[in-house]
Amino acid sequence: MRPDTSRDKSKDQSPADSQSEELREELTWEEAREQAGEPSATRANSSTLRVNPFTGEDVATLLRERGWLAASPEPISPPQLAWCERAAFLLGAQVSDRAQLAELLGLVFHYDAAEVLTKVEAHLVMSRYAARDVLRCIALELLDDIPLTPERFSAIIIAMKDSMEPRGRELFHPIRLALTGRSGEGALDRVLLLLDEAAAAGFVVPVKSARTRILEFCSVFV
Repeated sequence: MRPDTSRDKSKDQSPADSQSEELREELTWEEAREQAGEPSATRANSSTLRVNPFTGEDVATLLRERGWLAASPEPISPPQLAWCERAAFLLGAQVSDRAQLAELLGLVFHYDAAEVLTKVEAHLVMSRYAARDVLRCIALELLDDIPLTPERFSAIIIAMKDSMEPRGRELFHPIRLALTGRSGEGALDRVLLLLDEAAAAGFVVPVKSARTRILEFCSVFV
């Protein structure tokens, strides 16, 4: 990947819009950290939490319907059950119906970097200021194959902020795109926190880990 030397931060947004966008991205990241079990320094008002209508069994049912989990009467393994419960916990309150939940789960079980990079969304994200630098940095962080837990993701983001200039969508969108195949919604931060646990749970359809995804993305993106 070539170094990203462009600097066109004002092309798409005014300073006020840029600050607002940065704040929204920070809040969605902090919310994901908080819901995943890590205390949030930014978002302290728990009254904004939405009701979660979905359970682990709802997630398991969706997985069986799509062939991602062995059909009954094949028993679900303890790691798979634990993952389904965690997926319901992290994603359930972010969606308004079953179809939206299935769509987010699909990002875990299907990933093709070449397919992702054919989309207009990908070209827009990766043409922004410092996108290549963000991609290079997150790739280096994930090379050691340590599971991407909420605590580790938090530490990576903090380290990137300390060493790089990008903030808001300039920081988060390339990471989300490379790891989930989409860039914009804050719920994607929860999806990427589910990847490594799903990869280790032994589902019928093998799940690509965060490390596998970033390596695949970088190999295709030139």
